[in-house]
Amino acid sequence: MSIALPSHIAIARAARMLPVAEVAARVAVPADALIPYGRHKAKIDREFLASLQGRPDGRLVLVTAISPTPAGEGKTTVAIGLTDALARIGARTLLALREPSLGPCFGMKGGAAGGGYAQVVPMEEINLHFTGDFHAIGAAHNLLAAMIDNHLYWSNALRLDPRRVAWRRTVDMNDRGLRDICVGLGGATNGLVRESGYDITPASEVMAIFCLARDLHDLERRLANIVIGYRRDLSPVYARELNAAGAMTVLLREALQPNLVQTLENNPVLIHGGPFGNIAHGCNSLIATRSALKMADYVVTEAGFGADLGAEKFFDITARSGGLHPDAAVLVATVRALKMHGGQRRDDLGRENLEALRGGCVNLARHVRNIGMFGVPVVVAINRFDTDTDAEIALLADQCARLGCEAIETTHFRDGGAGAEALARAVRALADSGRSQFRPLYEDELPLWDKVCTVARQVYGAAQVVADQRIRDKFRQYDAIAGRFPVCIAKTQYSFSTDPALLGAPVDHTVTVRDVVLANGAGFAVALCGDIMTMPGLPRVPAAERIGLDVAGEIVGLS
Repeated sequence: MSIALPSHIAIARAARMLPVAEVAARVAVPADALIPYGRHKAKIDREFLASLQGRPDGRLVLVTAISPTPAGEGKTTVAIGLTDALARIGARTLLALREPSLGPCFGMKGGAAGGGYAQVVPMEEINLHFTGDFHAIGAAHNLLAAMIDNHLYWSNALRLDPRRVAWRRTVDMNDRGLRDICVGLGGATNGLVRESGYDITPASEVMAIFCLARDLHDLERRLANIVIGYRRDLSPVYARELNAAGAMTVLLREALQPNLVQTLENNPVLIHGGPFGNIAHGCNSLIATRSALKMADYVVTEAGFGADLGAEKFFDITARSGGLHPDAAVLVATVRALKMHGGQRRDDLGRENLEALRGGCVNLARHVRNIGMFGVPVVVAINRFDTDTDAEIALLADQCARLGCEAIETTHFRDGGAGAEALARAVRALADSGRSQFRPLYEDELPLWDKVCTVARQVYGAAQVVADQRIRDKFRQYDAIAGRFPVCIAKTQYSFSTDPALLGAPVDHTVTVRDVVLANGAGFAVALCGDIMTMPGLPRVPAAERIGLDVAGEIVGLS
């Protein structure tokens, strides 16, 4: 019988954190290159980062996962545990992660800084306002929205069609009541009455631009290229025509510098940017990853949700845009989640069921195959739970061997970095092997619609992709504007299909594209599939109901 662990927040509070300057010194970042936010977090100065550009790159390791289930996979904890374990075996390592969004923290998750003895700290600050990056991104986004309505109110010299304004507002909270709104109500002095809405901040194009920009100048260029809407003749209107990009860049100037924190074992972590993996491109900032590659021999990064979403977008959008070359991938799997994919009920996952596990391994096999299509070698991390039996672990390892990849059991959640040392040795060997022949899935020259079809058929296993003629016409319109952009497919994270209830590895299904949005500044087109929303709602019992302060004024309920 295993001993119950303390709560995540209790473990985080008991951590012996080093001053941030000592953490920075582990990757040779001098104290005068830090912009401290208290004792345990700091931004790294852009001038120091610019000075690194002549250095060679370290190895890049992507952590991704099988299709997520309510049983949990632990992708973030594996990334943290692997980082600690690489440091334990003598590798100079940096971890690059996304910043948590307040929406999921108060919605489903209750926190997103890892768990158990695989956490980044200071956990409470990272999960809440951190260094204010999300607020800056929201302010820049909403400044543009305000300037659009102001332009419509005063002159509309650009002849922007109010019915075709493409720029909504944003807030970092799950709020279904804001999905569709009317602005300008209350009389002529309040502006033009029109329909609009809100997206959650991680779905904002400004967030995507923030995470894909190489520097301040590239940031301003991308912001200027945002398409805010269209004229009656369907010609695009850009943010640069409103003279908005300069002020937006000013709001983002300090935020664009990556944030440095630490793991429970005092290893350095860059946490910067936070696009969702299901409705956005799901990767931390390119600046953080590229900088980490100059500072460390091994860089571990994570992409959101399953490999069909986060990893595909990392390979086809982030790596393509940033000139990255992933050396290895880690595919996180759990016995519990695979048994759910094999048909076992959630309330029965503690019972051994080899048949369900074997059935669920079709999901694992699809993800292994998909990663292989990008030419990146993969190792499977079996994130072990206390209820997993030795027979289940052995069966899963055997299934991985049949797929031609190594499977390594990890216990980092309970044991910290020591529980992932075997994984670290395997990952280091794989990254150093020179086996990676990374290549994106599709060529730049393909039309946007054909790119969506390529991903849907080759990655999702779809038989066909369908859309109304109006949507097909928008794809052609955007081809004329955007040309060689990759696609960012927004769909449910729970299935290869657009039906979240269709688990396992469905084939010959239909992917329905209900809309397409041009993120011209970010440099991709977003295909909205199925019922996916760019503004989530809170669940029936949100995590916010259990979050508060105790009698001593300490936060409770975060996880």
